[in-house]
Formats: sequence, structure tokens, C-alpha cells
Amino acid sequence: MTLRWRIVALVAAATCAAAAAVGVLVHHASRDRELSQARDGARTTLERAALGYARTGGVQGSGAVLDAPGLPGGLRRLVAKGHQGTEFATGPDGPAMWAARPADGQVLSVRVDMSTAMRNISALDTNIILAGLMTTAVVLPLGVLTAERMSRRLRLAAATARRIAAGDLDARISPAARPHDEIAEISGAVDSMAAALQERLLDEQRFTADVAHELRTPLMGLVTAAELLPPGEAAGYVRDRVRVLSTLVEELLEISRLDAGAEEADLSPCPLGPVLDEAIAGTGLSARLRTGTAEDTGQPDSADDTGQRDATDRTGQRDSADGTGPWHSADGPKVWTDPRRLTRIVANLVVNAHRHGREPVEVTVAADGRTVTVRDHGTGYPDDLLEKGPQRFRTGVRERGRGHGLGLTIAVGQAQVIGATLEFGNAPDGGAVATLRLPEEPERPELSDLPEPPEPGPIHG
Repeated sequence: MTLRWRIVALVAAATCAAAAAVGVLVHHASRDRELSQARDGARTTLERAALGYARTGGVQGSGAVLDAPGLPGGLRRLVAKGHQGTEFATGPDGPAMWAARPADGQVLSVRVDMSTAMRNISALDTNIILAGLMTTAVVLPLGVLTAERMSRRLRLAAATARRIAAGDLDARISPAARPHDEIAEISGAVDSMAAALQERLLDEQRFTADVAHELRTPLMGLVTAAELLPPGEAAGYVRDRVRVLSTLVEELLEISRLDAGAEEADLSPCPLGPVLDEAIAGTGLSARLRTGTAEDTGQPDSADDTGQRDATDRTGQRDSADGTGPWHSADGPKVWTDPRRLTRIVANLVVNAHRHGREPVEVTVAADGRTVTVRDHGTGYPDDLLEKGPQRFRTGVRERGRGHGLGLTIAVGQAQVIGATLEFGNAPDGGAVATLRLPEEPERPELSDLPEPPEPGPIHG
């Protein structure tokens, strides 16, 4: 049960309980008052009748009766003991208040009819019940409205918190003034937390971008100086380390642009086969490209391997016998994407598979023509990456090899730019699997749906 309906149920229960308590109190107070008045009236009448009986020896006209047949048994036994008293009883003639006393061995009694009083009390009870129902009918909608407003504000706070957790740091709960209550305090605290978190992340992004930019200029000089070193083992090692540092700076700049939202995709329909060939070839690493009806995990769909081929050799050059089919031509199946960014994503995944996994590395296109998986046969992705996603400067377990942890982070960022989704998992028989799902091409209006041009009107001279 949601909080709104709990509040509504509580309001309804409280209203009904209050109405019932008031009804019980009023009922007992009214009944006690009527009984008290009837008892006093019966006693007064009995005293007058006793005085008259003592003077005249009769009870005519006094309202009293000697040895009345309907006298309650308890009162009759009390009189038999020589006492006088009163008792309320309901008999065949209806409810009545009796008063009796001994009189020369007989029982002198007075009966006060209370049928009208009891009917009035019953009518009062009915009116109290109706009043309680009317009160509930009035209070309950107000409770529903109040609970709905509270629930709506809490849902807004929860939705905003989820947006912040998803990365929308501009989301705020209370853009306008609201009543000062506990929910407003929670909203203000969440907004303050989001603002502080946003400022801290922006500072980190600015720091990363500034460091990368400041390193770029001296790094270019370092690259030039390394190229001027005389040939030798030491010079080769220096050039390799400078190349690694240059790659790191470029990746930091790319991440800073992705974090700032400065990247925009140039989407267009493009053939998927040549793009994958170019991405694999650009890495200079070997990968097996599978096409046809293979599953997303990168496993072949049947024993028939006619749809498989080695897309690249160790130098990244395509075999001349491969890639001549229609799927790898410019007229093959097309996807709606940015080919430059797609090349970057696939290349990063292939490099990551070689760096942290084991060969063979397989790039598979599923039957839908929009799902690409990259798989290695190593130890698989660590649990931390599967749970939280790629994190910069974190490569996971030692068995996955060394690196800066930026390749997968860039791949995820570029996938978001082109509107694709990138998911990470492990194959049942071992190995890491990255699944890239490209967006569908937007529908284009048919020629028949376009408005017809107006017919030319007459030309007046």
C-alpha cells in the first residue's frame, strides 16, 4: 500500500473512530438523562400516591396501582423486604420506569412510560450516525487531497533523486517556493547535495581538461625531441613511452569533451561492414568478424561456419579473399549512426579485449544487423565493472592486464552520443562480452504522405 492510501486509510479510521466515540458518549448521556428524569418523576408520583393512600385507603386518580401484574420481579422482591426502589424494564407494553414501595402488605407501584423517550434516543443515534458519515464524507476528500499533494511531492523528490543518480546534475526538486515543512526540508537538502555534487564534478572535469590542455603543448615538444634521438634501444623505449603519454593526454581530452556534453553525433545511414573492417584494421590487431545469424554473445549459431572469416591479421590488414561479399560492400546493410564514433567504439573494445583478455577476439554482428558484440576468451570482466560500469583509471583485477581504464569509459561515452547502448557481461564458457546495440533508423515520410502541391490557378493579364 502506498503512503497516500495509508494516509487516507488513517484519516478515514480516525474520523470514524471520533464519530463513534462522540456517538457513544452522546447516547449514554442522553439515555442517562432520560432515565434520571423518569426515575425522579416516578418517585414523586409514588410519594403523592402513598400519601393519598394513607389518608383515603385508595389509589384512584393518583397514577399508582396496587399489586400491578407487570411489576418487575427484582423490584417486587425488594419491596417484599420492606424497601422501596425504582427499576427500568422493557415489557410487553414497552419500556417503562417503575417505582414501588410496600403499603399494608401490598405493593404500591407507579409506572412511567418511556416509549417516546427511547424512540427519541434511537432517532438521536441515527442522526449521530448520519452526522458521522457526513463528516467522514467531508473530511475524507480533504485527507485524500492532502495525501495526494504530499505523495506527489515525495514522488517528485524520488524522481529527481533518480535523475541525479543517472547523471542529470541540473535536476532540482524545488525550483519554486514551497510551504516550509519536513518535505520541503528534504527537498532542500537533496537540492543542496545535488548542487554540491555538481560543483565538485565540474571542478574535476575542469581540472582534467586543464591538465590535458597544459600537457599537450610540452608533450608535442617531447614527441618531436624523441623523434630526433639517434637510433638505439634507449631511443626506442623513450619513443614508446612518449607515444603512451600522448595517447593518455588525447584520451583525457576526449573524456573531458564527453563529460562537458560538447560532442555531437553526425548521424547518417552507413554500411556496417566497412565500418567494422576499418575499426579492426585501425587497431593493428587480429579479430575474427562473424556475420549472419550469430547470437549476441559472439558464439556461432550453428556448425556451418560459412558466415565466419578472419577480418584482420596481426597487422590489421584484411585478407584479399575476405570482405568481397555483399555484406562488406558499400551497398550492404546499413545502420543509422556516426561512422567515425562507431569506429572509435569498436576499436576501443577490440584493443581492450586484446590488452586485458586472450585471443581469439571475435566481433559478431547479430541477425538484426544492429547489434555488435566483441568477445575475448580471457578471464572475463571483473564483478565491480559489471555492477558499476567502467570507471576511469580503474582496470579491475590484475588478471585483466594493465592500462589506464579509459578505453571502455570512452566507448560508453561515445555510445551515448550516438544513441546506442553498450552493455558488459561474461560468456558462460569464459571470456568478456561487450554488446553494442545501435539505434534504429528514424522513419521517413512516404511520398504518398507528403501534401500535394496546389494546382496552378488561372493567370490574369
